[in-house]
Amino acid sequence: MEDSPEHRPVHRETRFDADVARYAARAKGMVASEIRALFSVANRPEVVSLAGGSPNISGLPLDVVGSLLNELVVDHGTIAMQYCGAQGDPFLREQITDVMSQVGIDASPDDVVVTVGSQQALDLVTKIFCDPGDVVLCEAPSYVGALGVFAAYQCDVVHVEMDDEGLVPEHLENALARLTAVGRRVKFLYTIPSYHNPMGVSLGATRRSQILDICHRYDVLVVEDDPYGLLGFEGEPYRALRADDTARVVYLGSFSKTFAPGFRVGWALAPHAIRDKLVLAQESATLCPPTFSQFAVSTYLANHDWKGQIKAFREMYRERRDAMLESLADLMPATTKWTTPKGGFFVWVTLPEGIDSKAMSPRAVTARVAYVPGTAFYADGYGSQNMRLSYCLPPPDRIREGIRRLAAVVEREMELRETFGPLDSGRGEGVEFPGPEVQ
Repeated sequence: MEDSPEHRPVHRETRFDADVARYAARAKGMVASEIRALFSVANRPEVVSLAGGSPNISGLPLDVVGSLLNELVVDHGTIAMQYCGAQGDPFLREQITDVMSQVGIDASPDDVVVTVGSQQALDLVTKIFCDPGDVVLCEAPSYVGALGVFAAYQCDVVHVEMDDEGLVPEHLENALARLTAVGRRVKFLYTIPSYHNPMGVSLGATRRSQILDICHRYDVLVVEDDPYGLLGFEGEPYRALRADDTARVVYLGSFSKTFAPGFRVGWALAPHAIRDKLVLAQESATLCPPTFSQFAVSTYLANHDWKGQIKAFREMYRERRDAMLESLADLMPATTKWTTPKGGFFVWVTLPEGIDSKAMSPRAVTARVAYVPGTAFYADGYGSQNMRLSYCLPPPDRIREGIRRLAAVVEREMELRETFGPLDSGRGEGVEFPGPEVQ
């Protein structure tokens, strides 16, 4: 007996995304990473997360901040919860120039554009400068969020080698010479010169001058990202590149690391013509940056000892940095290497030969410790022997426990390598960019 129509199996086409054919070509650069799944596990309380770059806002006087926000709503709520201009609140822009003076920048508030974090500033800069196929120079490794922006705008990322003293000027000049010889014009150099993410290293004064000179000779714009510049552990902050070149450097800053990331307030300082384009791009992207967040940051800066608060953050992060470095020295296998940051949030680890950080990551999570594999910080799939460790969030005792667990995982990987040989890292294939959880 044949099946009646109501009992016959219905065969339907299975498609994961019915709109896949409609997406713009640039959407192909918006690829999620397995790191996003990692973070859902890493945030469990039993896992020591040395992965994310989230600031430790528990160091803030939250009672003071709460009182300031309450007064803001009661006294100025009708303004603070209204639209504002696309360039940002004028008074906050004046305060931002005071913040930038700490790294040697003398700027006018008229050249500041307030953005939704410095991440949006970078997105707007890339939007106004880059067409598909344009070249952007980045340090090797580079900030994962920047790589995601460049991929979304279909830029060709060319990495320039770093060492323990930051971007190497000779390698920058060689890269520019090669690209010029084949007719490729570089739109800009993206750099984090102070307390680099992910390496933790910083450019000294001599190299800063050399890099500016090279970019001047090759007529290359510099995009200087400086979220950690005030979080140094030794002496005065580094002098910003922008302080010595007002015509060729676009400076990106943020309150996410020195106040709180949840307000999402950053800025770009740019030459006049670039500033005008950024304001237009801001209008099309968000109409205006969030007024309440701007007023909240402005109220904090005006009514709290923000410089003293940054000093307290520096002392807290220095203690955690020291705990990580001491634990690495005490517990990691002898052939492991790492950087020694003088500020910021991160240590860059080079694993023993043959150990693949990406392949090892699931086994580390099983051992209840998490990190970010080095491949996340390259556009070309390199970095399989590296990992980024963050010391900003866990307290010192948790950092030590995390390194103890991580060292045990690395030692087991070395034993497996001795038995079975190194695994193929798949370098350069299937490169993916982490989601916004990775900072």
